[in-house]
Amino acid sequence: MKKNLFLLLLLLSVKLVRADEGMWLPYLLGPQTYADMVKKGLKLSKDQLYSINKSSIKDAIIIFGGGCTGEIVSNEGLIFTNHHCGYGAIASASSVEHNYLRDGFYARSKQEEIPAKGLSVQFLVRVEDVTAKVEEAIKGTTLADRNPKLQAAYGDIVKAATDGNGYEAKVVPMFKGNQYLLFVYERYTDVRLVGTPPENVGKFGGDTDNWEWPRHTGDFSVFRVYGNASGKPAEYAANNVPLKPKHFLPVSIKGVKENDYAMIFGYPGGTNRYETSLGVKLKTDVENPSIVGLRDIRLKYMFEEMKKDPAVKLQLASSYAGIANYWKFFDGETAQLLKYHVYEEKLKNEASFQQWAKGKSEFEPVFTQYEDIYKKWSPYAKVRLYLMEGILGSPLAAYASSLAQLENTILKNGDIKAAANAADQARTNFLKDENKPSDQKILAAMAMRYYQDIPKDQHPIGFYEGLKSFGDLSDEKTYRTWAANVFNNTIIFNDAKWKTFISQPDAVTLQEDPAYAYASAFVKNYATKYAPIYAQFTAQNNELGRLYLKGEAQRTPNANRYPDANFTMRLSYGQVKPYSPRDAVAYDYVTTIDGVMEKYKPGDYEFDLHQNFIDLVKKKDFGQYIDAKRKTLVVGFITGNDITGGNSGSPVLNANGELIGLAFDGNYEALSHKIQFDKNYNRTINVDIRYVLWCIDKLGGAKNIINELKIVK
Repeated sequence: MKKNLFLLLLLLSVKLVRADEGMWLPYLLGPQTYADMVKKGLKLSKDQLYSINKSSIKDAIIIFGGGCTGEIVSNEGLIFTNHHCGYGAIASASSVEHNYLRDGFYARSKQEEIPAKGLSVQFLVRVEDVTAKVEEAIKGTTLADRNPKLQAAYGDIVKAATDGNGYEAKVVPMFKGNQYLLFVYERYTDVRLVGTPPENVGKFGGDTDNWEWPRHTGDFSVFRVYGNASGKPAEYAANNVPLKPKHFLPVSIKGVKENDYAMIFGYPGGTNRYETSLGVKLKTDVENPSIVGLRDIRLKYMFEEMKKDPAVKLQLASSYAGIANYWKFFDGETAQLLKYHVYEEKLKNEASFQQWAKGKSEFEPVFTQYEDIYKKWSPYAKVRLYLMEGILGSPLAAYASSLAQLENTILKNGDIKAAANAADQARTNFLKDENKPSDQKILAAMAMRYYQDIPKDQHPIGFYEGLKSFGDLSDEKTYRTWAANVFNNTIIFNDAKWKTFISQPDAVTLQEDPAYAYASAFVKNYATKYAPIYAQFTAQNNELGRLYLKGEAQRTPNANRYPDANFTMRLSYGQVKPYSPRDAVAYDYVTTIDGVMEKYKPGDYEFDLHQNFIDLVKKKDFGQYIDAKRKTLVVGFITGNDITGGNSGSPVLNANGELIGLAFDGNYEALSHKIQFDKNYNRTINVDIRYVLWCIDKLGGAKNIINELKIVK
C-alpha cells in the first residue's frame, strides 16, 4: 500500500512546467499544485474545494445526463448547464405547437417545470484509493485472464461500497492501470426543465462558429433536481420536493478582467496525453479522416431535409447536433496534430525512453512490442470505423442490426417473448426519430463508400455480388435503387407485416428481410474476422501503456503528470487570457453583444435572432448585467484552462468559488488537446454568467429564477 501511495504522490505532487495544463483530482491535490493555484489567485482552502465531512464545492458539481457537467446554483436544487447538454430534453419537451427549442421556455413557477424523462444527475459522494485491493486480486495473472480478474475485483469492491445504501459506484483505472480509484455516486432521476433560451441564442453560430473564437453563443439551459420528502432520490412524483443541496454556487456579476484567476470543476470525458507516436499516426492517417468523411455524408443528407420542414428539424435536431460537434473536432484535431508536429515530438520522447530502458527487462521490449501490435491491427482499422460510422451510421441499419439479439434468442430457443417485446419497443422508439428521406440516402451512400474505400478481401462475402442485380457497382444510381428496395420491402416499416412477425418471430423471416440482411452481413463480417484482432490489440495496447507510463514515472520523476481524463471529477485552473493565433491577428479575451449584432443575418439558419432580442439590444436594456468598463453586455470570455468533452456545462469559478461563467467549447487552434495540450494556444470558451442572467431576466422575463440565486455584486 505504501508503494502505491508513493507512486501516486510522485505522479501528482510535482513541479509544474506548463501554464494552466492539468486535469487534477480535487481530492488528491499535491502541495505544489495547490501552492500554484494560490499563487495564481485562489482564495479557498483545500477543504473548501473537496471534503467528504463538510460542505465543499465538489457537492455542487454534478454529472448531468450521460456525458456533461452541471452545477447547483440555489438552495432549491436549481441546475445550470449548457444548452447543448439539455438539448435532447428540450427537444423532447417540444412540439410543433409548443416549440421550446425554437422559441425558448421559462417556468414562472415550479408547477410549470417540465419533467425531463430519462434524464438523471449524479452527485459524487466520495473517492477511495483501492489500488492495493485490485493489485492483490490480479496478482500473478496472465494478460489473457487479467481482464476477467479485474472485472471480478471491481465487482467485489463496488458491491461492498454500495450494499444497502442506494449508491452507485465504479472503479476507474488511472495512469493506464498503475492506480485504481473507487468513485461513489448518488443518482437522482426526477429532473425537470426550468428554462432555455431560444435555439438562436443557445446555438447561435451553429456549426460555422463551432470550436471557434470569437464566439457569441448563449450556451446554457436551466433544470431542477427533485427528491422525496427526506431529500433522497425518488422516481418522478408530483409531491416530490426540490433538493436541498449540501452546497450551491454563489453567482458573481462583477465580471472578468485579464489575468483573473479561473477554476473549472467538472467531468472531462477522455484524453490520451500519453499516446504513442504509433497511435498518433494511425489517428491522423486513418481514423480521423475516415470519421470526418463518413459524418460529412450523414450531415449533408440530414441537413437537406431539416431545411425543408420545421418538424423534421425538431425531429433530427439532437442527433444532428451530436454528429456535427465531433465532425469538426476530428477534422481540427488532425490539422493541429500535423501542424504542431506532435508525431515527431512523440518520437523524440520515445527515443529517450528506449535509451533509458536498455538493460531493464521490464521496459526494454515495450516499443518493439508496440510496433508489432500496430503492424497487425492497422490494416483493419478502417473496416472497424466504416462499420461503426458508415454502415451503422444509417439509423435503419443501426436498428436492424440490434435485431441480432432476437435472432440469437430464436435460434437458441431462449425467452423469445421477452426478446420480441424488447425489439418491438425499440422499433417504436426508432420510428419516432426516423426520417426516411435522409436515411435512405445515407444507406445508399454508405454502402457505396464502403465498396470504394475498403479492400475487397475485407468485404462481407457475397453481399456486393448480390447487389450487382441492381446495376453497376461503380454507379451511384445502383445503390440508390437498392436502398429504395430496402426501404420499400423491409418489415420494419410495414406495420401489418411487423405485427405478424413479432407475434410469432421466426429466424427465416428475419434473415430474409433486406434491412436485416444488409446490417447483419457487415456486423457478422466484422465480428467474426476483425473483432478478435481488435480485442487482442486493445488488451496488448493497454498493457504496454501501463508499462510505458510506469517506466516514464521512473525515468522522469519530476515531470508534470496527472491522470488522463476519464469522466471522473477533475479541476483545472488558469487565468483569463487573450491570445494571438497567427501573424497579425490578436483576439481579445471577451466578446460582447455588439458582436452578436454584427453576425446577425435575418432568416439565416445559424445567425438569425428574434425581434424581441434585437429590440432589447437596441434599447441597451442590460440592467445590472452591463459591464462597467465596456459599457455593454459581455457575452463570452476565454481562459487558459485545460478541459475536454464532458466538461460541457462546467462552472467557471473565480478565486472565491463564485460562478462567473459556463464552459462550453475549446478553440480550433488547439484541437490537438486530447493528445497534447498546447500551452500557447489552448483556450476554453465560456459563456459569461451575466449574459446567461440577462437572457433569463430581460429576454425571458423569468425574474423568479434570478430571485432564487445568491448574486454577488
